[in-house]
Amino acid sequence: MRSPSRLHAEWLRLYAAEPAADATTATGESPTLIDAQGRTRTLMLGLRQPATWDALSSVWQAVQAEGGLPAPGIAVSGTDSFQLWFSLAEAVSVAEGHAFLVALQRRCLAHVPAARLSLWPSPDASTWPEAIPAQQGDAEQWSAFVAPDLAPMFADTPWLDLPPSPEGQAELLSRLRSIPRQAWLEAQTWVQAQGASDTAHPTQATGPALDPHTFLREVMNDASVPLALRIEAAKALLPHVPPCP
Repeated sequence: MRSPSRLHAEWLRLYAAEPAADATTATGESPTLIDAQGRTRTLMLGLRQPATWDALSSVWQAVQAEGGLPAPGIAVSGTDSFQLWFSLAEAVSVAEGHAFLVALQRRCLAHVPAARLSLWPSPDASTWPEAIPAQQGDAEQWSAFVAPDLAPMFADTPWLDLPPSPEGQAELLSRLRSIPRQAWLEAQTWVQAQGASDTAHPTQATGPALDPHTFLREVMNDASVPLALRIEAAKALLPHVPPCP
């Protein structure tokens, strides 16, 4: 079996649910984003046309300056959207990952119609985001990761006209860091701050960080959350419900 290329190795480091296991896959294969226990280390937030970088840039900046998280990767989809790719140091359940993105959407993008947004994982994680970089069908359009200072250039055309350099893509990914477990736990408080949905630049939240079980319970009990997501949160909590005496 060939060793993975540098680009593929960076993909594994950041986004594979089980990097050690996926390291044995053939060069060029996409990493497994969900493990056998239904957990993932990858979160993706996309904004469709009009794919204005200004809106998603506010999220990219807020998760760092206010949420205390490492910078997510920035990508153009090759068709119609900008995307932010988050990497977790430790895998979380699909329900927990989706709940975080829903809360992030409400906090930073409440002014954007939901139809323009895409969140992965979805509640059932039935589909996976397309690999990046990749050619889009027969069109001369490529998806790619892009540097923050170059992202505004793709507002009208969120794609590359030529295949991106594998080394250049690997270099961009090498600068990204996975979200440490403690930072992930602390971000739960920030992302759920009350009243944040009225502004794209909310103030810093204070208070103790929520542990994952408390976070999922709040999602399960929040009547404003879509029913499918509340059900998934309840399923994720099942193994932790104490047995009846």
